[in-house]
Amino acid sequence: MESQARGGTRWRRFGLVMVPSVAATAAIGIALAQGALAASFSVSGQEFKVSVDTLDGNGFNQYGSVVTPGGGSPRAVAVSAFDNAVIDNLCQSVVIPAPFIGDVTVRITAGTDPRNPVRAENLFIDLAQLDADATFENIDIGVNVDTLTRGPDPVRDTLPGSFAQQAEGVLLEDVEQVAWGTSAGTFELTDLSLSLHRGTGEECF
Repeated sequence: MESQARGGTRWRRFGLVMVPSVAATAAIGIALAQGALAASFSVSGQEFKVSVDTLDGNGFNQYGSVVTPGGGSPRAVAVSAFDNAVIDNLCQSVVIPAPFIGDVTVRITAGTDPRNPVRAENLFIDLAQLDADATFENIDIGVNVDTLTRGPDPVRDTLPGSFAQQAEGVLLEDVEQVAWGTSAGTFELTDLSLSLHRGTGEECF
């Protein structure tokens, strides 16, 4: 009983520490849901998980790059970029080690109603891993990254002369991805929900 009481006290203290940041995140989320802000998601030095039921994108390119998350060691990534995308049932989660508490999962969901999906413009995703069913429209595979003509312009953070691919459009289904960062010119997050969970049982996958 004593240890449970201490655990409860620590969780409440953790909650008090987290309240300002969660409130700020919620305020930002409301603005994003109204299409008021550009968006950039990253967790200092950590990968995070993202799952979606479908991502229907136009103007697609993909190429290799290197990122340095949180000022740490450089990481090789595959950048997926879209002029615009419509996303059904978005989930994003990251596990954060918390002193005295253990692992805490921060989980964000949006676009849970297929009639009111998430919408993004100039979307860039720095991928470490991607699993999905993919259908491409008019795809060019094995082009030089310096010759890309589709996807957001300008192409950013490329390795000059490296391998790339592009397509007029792509439909990704049953998506599970691990990423270092996501950014968009505009991110409209409908039905936004942010929650905290003890442990790792509420990760997106």
